Amino acid sequence: MTPRRSLCIGLSLTPTWMRGRNDAQARDASETLTFYADLAKTAEAAKLDFVFKPDTLSLNPAMVGKGPGFIGLDPTIMLSAIARETCRIGLVTTASTTFNVPYVIARQLQSLHWASNGRAGWNIVTSIEGAENFGAESMPTAEERYRKAAEFTEVVRALWSSYRRDGTEVIDHAGEFFSVKGPLNVPDHPCGPPPLFQAGASETGREFAATVADAIFAATPDMTAGIDLRSDLMTRTQRLGRPANAVRVLPGLHFFLAKTRQEARDLHRDAHAFLSREKRLASFQSLTGTDIGHLAPGQRLTNDMLPAPNEPVRSRTHTDLLRRFIERETPTVEDVLNRPEVVGSAHWVSVGTAEDVVDDITTWYGAGAMDGFIALPGGSDESMALFFSDVMPMLVEKGLFRREYAGNTLRAHLGQA
Repeated sequence: MTPRRSLCIGLSLTPTWMRGRNDAQARDASETLTFYADLAKTAEAAKLDFVFKPDTLSLNPAMVGKGPGFIGLDPTIMLSAIARETCRIGLVTTASTTFNVPYVIARQLQSLHWASNGRAGWNIVTSIEGAENFGAESMPTAEERYRKAAEFTEVVRALWSSYRRDGTEVIDHAGEFFSVKGPLNVPDHPCGPPPLFQAGASETGREFAATVADAIFAATPDMTAGIDLRSDLMTRTQRLGRPANAVRVLPGLHFFLAKTRQEARDLHRDAHAFLSREKRLASFQSLTGTDIGHLAPGQRLTNDMLPAPNEPVRSRTHTDLLRRFIERETPTVEDVLNRPEVVGSAHWVSVGTAEDVVDDITTWYGAGAMDGFIALPGGSDESMALFFSDVMPMLVEKGLFRREYAGNTLRAHLGQA
């Protein structure tokens, strides 16, 4: 499978490099906004396609004071402020379809689209936690959340086109979850609607992405998982009458960069030092429903040691990825406890010098495992600095990324203009 177009690269505005560091300094909300705005300007200077702000509608009190990533500014409002300090980089916000209503989200996103001159994008999430903040005792099932997401997205897209320069129209939507008359009170944008991004690679998530998404924030902890996802999405989009390459596969790339490989390995080790064996075992159990604490580190795991795959879990995407890995590799307990799905967010991890990380990127791209990636700097501020000073120029020199922007909108950056 051969790659197409040049790499699509975004930067996550969440300082994952702070995680696990004892010297991380908390910032107040105003300092956090300045911090993210400066990151966005740095990313724009490197000609990245977009910055992306993940979001959650809950707070873990244990993480308070651990760094700016744990100040939960509303991402759409935050990106509206950043829009005034940048000119060309895309601004992808996150909004949950489980805990919001379509009219409000359609209005907020269309407003961001106008404030940024056509640079807005929507990361559609169904959320995996936060029910207690919205009057519910437990989360709806994944199937119900995705049914709601599909209807929610349909309504938002209809609202975006309901107020045109040549007139308005009611949408008169009446469905399982929503009843919306319309039209929206913010007009459509001349460059077209915001592109749609989706996060989630479970079976249901893949079908949803193939139906509506322009890009998917992929959880692909290894190259095989990336190739599988991209190939599967091509098959699904064609079955649904869309072009095979309609959905750009963008895994999170969690990199630990240093001037030497040993320094990078030390950085990666230190970033995960706070995760004791007990915490890793608990994480594995939350993903699979299986306690493996009594097993020897060298004992191998097989899928028949796990409960039925339809058992309720916290994150179906991460659970499915881990099951596929166990089925394919028959790993040891120690192998599993070091997997990205267990110690983090199931992201692809690259540890080494700038040359090492560029080699990993080139290999994945050439193998057809991705169309680009979301940069997740890890371990230190220096790791992030090396990404911009060394990795990005190398990708440009290899012809894998642009030297200059060719357009001014997010659709243009994604090749949709």
